[in-house]
Amino acid sequence: MTEPEQKQLGKTLWGIADQLRGAMNADDFRDYMLALLFLRYLSDNYEQAARKELGSDYPDPNAIGNGGRPSLSVWYENNPDDVAAFEKQMRLKTHYVIRPQHLWTSIAHMAKTQSGELLHTLQEGFKYIENKSFQSTFSGLFSEINLGSEKLGRTYEGRNAKLCSIISKIAEELKGFSTDSDTLGDAYEYLIGEFAAGSGKKAGEFYTPQRISDILSGIVALDSQDPKTGKRKHLASVMDFACGSGSLLLNVRQQMKKAGGSIGKIFGQEKNITTYNLARMNMLLHGVKDTEFEIYHGDTLTNEWEMLRETNPAKKPSFDAVVANPPFSYRWEPTEALGEDMRFKNHGLAPKSAADFAFLLHGFHYLKDDGVMAIILPHGVLFRGGAEAKIREKLLKDGHIDTVIGLPANLFYSTGIPVCILVLKKCKQPDDVLFINASESFKKGKRQNYMTDEHIAEIIETYQQRPEEKIDRYARRVSMDEIEANDFNLNITRYVSTAEDEIEIDLSATHKKLVKIEKDVQLATARHNKFLRELGLPLLPNDRSRV
Repeated sequence: MTEPEQKQLGKTLWGIADQLRGAMNADDFRDYMLALLFLRYLSDNYEQAARKELGSDYPDPNAIGNGGRPSLSVWYENNPDDVAAFEKQMRLKTHYVIRPQHLWTSIAHMAKTQSGELLHTLQEGFKYIENKSFQSTFSGLFSEINLGSEKLGRTYEGRNAKLCSIISKIAEELKGFSTDSDTLGDAYEYLIGEFAAGSGKKAGEFYTPQRISDILSGIVALDSQDPKTGKRKHLASVMDFACGSGSLLLNVRQQMKKAGGSIGKIFGQEKNITTYNLARMNMLLHGVKDTEFEIYHGDTLTNEWEMLRETNPAKKPSFDAVVANPPFSYRWEPTEALGEDMRFKNHGLAPKSAADFAFLLHGFHYLKDDGVMAIILPHGVLFRGGAEAKIREKLLKDGHIDTVIGLPANLFYSTGIPVCILVLKKCKQPDDVLFINASESFKKGKRQNYMTDEHIAEIIETYQQRPEEKIDRYARRVSMDEIEANDFNLNITRYVSTAEDEIEIDLSATHKKLVKIEKDVQLATARHNKFLRELGLPLLPNDRSRV
């Protein structure tokens, strides 16, 4: 599918959502819409795989006149003794099983015929996917999709009718579009972005704009120790400890695939239950197998993920790449116990008013010695004093802060403030810090500013090449001596200002020019007075200060 067609699919889906949600809150309708799209993708993918597996035994839907039922339903009825072996084989090939009555084809037919059993069947289907479809158990995957909610209707019949309307519309509008993972995945991301645009500050809970994700992904996809050598061939693991909908992790995966590389396993953590479920769906919908990712629901700051609490240093998990866009200046409770936590013990605790450095230190603790971490943070982390100044100084003295990138203002749906990207490494080679001031690298959009492909490429290229010579008003390598002389303040404009240089004025030459102008004025006044005298008119004063 071409890029314009992919965009059209996204717009079509958004049009359906905008038309059908009625008085329902956009965030609530998002969950229903995305869950149904997810079901459609799983179903289409499963039916295609089943068709290949069964070959000539797969019933021809045009020949049998099965009344709108999936062809797989007919095969199940005709081959009851072979079902168990078939499903076992499908678990090996597609990693999941969906029963015929729960397939999108069946659900869409029920919606079209206004079946009173649609809601009940959909509930059953969601439960089956959560608990029995996959080798992994995705318990609670649809926990936020309340099919009994009065927002859908006050009665069972009303809710059933509303679902029939939504599903019929989706089925009708999506007939002409491809259902492969890349296509539907892109449409899914488009929808998430559109819902984020309407969610204001809440968007920050689940969505990182794709353009900003492109920068982080482009950085961690390069060789961590010597970026000039180009893209890595393999990332054994990548982690996002505040993964939201998972779009940033998927962006890293896409970057690696584009470069002909691969990722071993994707790890994410998310505190918000709705967003956590969204991330898991997003992974599966993009064709990431359930064995290729692990998303954990829990609080990052208190380190609730048991896997990460391993006390044996030899068994402590670590990751090739860490990326994150944690909530900005999040209030937290830094307790005495956390002060002894190995993540924070050597650096100190971030202040109660802003957990930015707590998030950073969490991710950095689990970074491999030859790994790279890229994290989006508010500018305050670069210059705020107190506990944050001590953490910043420690990271700098230990040689862990590699690059500081300043981004334009108003790029996010959730805030208009400018943000920065910090690139950290445990074993970095350069003994300086690269500053990139991209604060003016944007174009104005209707709602937000946005960065073009050229802006993104320039940032990544500058990071990769780390030029010896400064790039005027854009980038410079700054020695640790200079940073120390500035009390370890990393405010970007201290080192790379975008202000135009003032034109130097030659005072001597300017004085000579003014003296000449003064003489020219006196001569002109004298000539003019000569004419006025001949005409008998009042003369101009020679002292111009009296005019």
